[in-house]
Amino acid sequence: MASRMLAAKFLQPTSAPAMLLRAASTGAMNPHLAEKLEKVGNRDVVGFGWNGEPVYYDRPDFPMPAVRFKENTPDVLALRTKEKEDWKKLSVQEKKALYRATFCQTFAEMKYPTGEWKMHVGNTLIVAGLAIFISLWMATFIYDAEPETFDEAHRKAQLKRMLTLEVNPIHGVSSQWDYENKKWKK
Repeated sequence: MASRMLAAKFLQPTSAPAMLLRAASTGAMNPHLAEKLEKVGNRDVVGFGWNGEPVYYDRPDFPMPAVRFKENTPDVLALRTKEKEDWKKLSVQEKKALYRATFCQTFAEMKYPTGEWKMHVGNTLIVAGLAIFISLWMATFIYDAEPETFDEAHRKAQLKRMLTLEVNPIHGVSSQWDYENKKWKK
């Protein structure tokens, strides 16, 4: 909560060292937030951000990072003073430089497919291949042969015995057998 209050207090773009000095002087400094602000360096903290911490992360669903992407250099500061005037006086290159100083990627770059799915499909196929190989190996070297009760003669004898004992006469096999005519019901 202290970090939210601190972020709300400093909504104007402020450099991280200035925020550190102000927050430390008021005594409202969270040690965790101080550590994060030290990592921000000479970049402007411009808002609350995705989760309330001063970090930069490109997200299409939340396109407003808490800090600017690039640190404040003399070139960027000159462009920022120039942007406060009429934007028609800025060239296209200057507008792009201002955008790249604040953001790392455009929406098109964020949404562009990375090809990461190929790695996932490849890993899935490798795991599936290993599983098939292990099951074949176990069927060959580990498992015993099928029991003799699996052959056709034993299965017919078992079915005959189940019909003789009238096993499960309501819903089972015996319900399908006609005991008077000695054949299967239609």
